[in-house]
Amino acid sequence: MKVVLLIAALLALISMPWLQAVWLGRLDPKQLLGPWYVLAVASRAKDFTVEKDVKNVEGVMVTLAPDNKLRVQSFRHGPGGCHQSTVELLKQESRWVFENPSLGILDYRVLGTNFKDYAIVFTQLEFGDEVFNTVELYSRTEMASHEAMQLFTKWSRGLGFLSQQQAQLQKDLTCAHKILQ
Repeated sequence: MKVVLLIAALLALISMPWLQAVWLGRLDPKQLLGPWYVLAVASRAKDFTVEKDVKNVEGVMVTLAPDNKLRVQSFRHGPGGCHQSTVELLKQESRWVFENPSLGILDYRVLGTNFKDYAIVFTQLEFGDEVFNTVELYSRTEMASHEAMQLFTKWSRGLGFLSQQQAQLQKDLTCAHKILQ
């Protein structure tokens, strides 16, 4: 009986998101490299709830830059068409945590992934006097799996995002395809 209770307690702990994030800290960040679609976003940015219904799928290419920096290049819709941005992130002590405070990126980390099809990415940002965070669903394909959407929802709710702070992005892939072709 004690063995069954111990196994149940261990299984409960493993299913907790914060423990999964600790577990991820031991894995190789190179598994995040390559092309991704950003299909869903949860954000505490002040204008997000107003703009979320018109946001389109984004394309992201993650590569390693010199000095082992993580380079994140993205294409997203904006006023007047597609806009490209590239940031280089410096590795913090944990192998899965990156930052570039001079660009307002205080924390960039993978919360959950199956290392093949999807990743749930947390970012803490600071622009001017606004500090906020986001959770994004990265997918290797144009359509997220049921497992990926469930994990995105679990993390978003677990981190306190309200339903109006979450959005599945519009399926316009025009800008995403510019980087992912």
